Amino acid sequence: MATPNPGVIRQYWSLTKPRVVALIVFTAVIGMFLAVPGLPPLREAVFGTLGIWLAAASAAAINQILDARIDARMARTSWRPLVAGTLTMRQALVFALVLAAASMLLLALGVNQVTAWLTFASLIGYAVVYTRFLKRATPQNIVIGGIAGAAPPLLGWSAVTGMQGEWDWAHALLLVLIIFAWTPPHFWALAIFRREDYARALVPMLPVTHGVEYTRWQILLYTVLLVIATVLPWATHMSGLFYLGGALVLGAVFLWYAWKLLDPPDEFFAMRAFRYSIVYLMALFGFLLLDHWLLPFLQPAPAMEFAPTA
Repeated sequence: MATPNPGVIRQYWSLTKPRVVALIVFTAVIGMFLAVPGLPPLREAVFGTLGIWLAAASAAAINQILDARIDARMARTSWRPLVAGTLTMRQALVFALVLAAASMLLLALGVNQVTAWLTFASLIGYAVVYTRFLKRATPQNIVIGGIAGAAPPLLGWSAVTGMQGEWDWAHALLLVLIIFAWTPPHFWALAIFRREDYARALVPMLPVTHGVEYTRWQILLYTVLLVIATVLPWATHMSGLFYLGGALVLGAVFLWYAWKLLDPPDEFFAMRAFRYSIVYLMALFGFLLLDHWLLPFLQPAPAMEFAPTA
């Protein structure tokens, strides 16, 4: 029996955009842990994580299929397997469809129908609606398409609760709102640095259509909105002061990057802001998780009551 070629396996692996998918799965897993008081149920957590990962990997592969022409014109994506010819379109399509089918089966049979449908909607929203239409149609592509990219915490939350609780939708959607507000400053910082690539590929990213200065101000605006959004979990009693302190410190640093980006010290500063935005999101969700586990221990114990003696 022939063994798989490690080089081919690496090509399929790169088709899934593993670093991007890792961040997606990370926020989904945090959503699972935040949804319940203790540890999430093992079956739903394992099958939910695997199903969400497969769906995100499928969406990434479909994204590369639909973006092959664009990727060929951009320096940062010219190495991708479909552009380099190390995988064919047919191989990539079969791979993406198998991943999508496996994801839906795992989620529908091993988790719950709500998560399966939400994940399917997110997959279509990113892989088809954003990649095929929004990305090429409007400089607000990242803002509108960010709704699909912000869904992972909701998917993780629904995997362990089925969205049956009174506050499930409200709390899960707060996490979605945070990622939704985070996406524009995160991606527009990269778009500023790679604006010549996008112009060459005829992708109407904001720095290409409206200029770099306008984009810098939009990054600052959305960063302010992001910091406000990150206060909402504390304001709604979803989290405590430990999270709030972490969120404000992280947000202050992000605001510094956004403000400094208005008059950057060098051309590479936009890339440093982009990289910080990734660290920011991971640390923010880490604070949410730590606060969720620490809060019960930080609350004062109720005073003991003694019955009066006769």
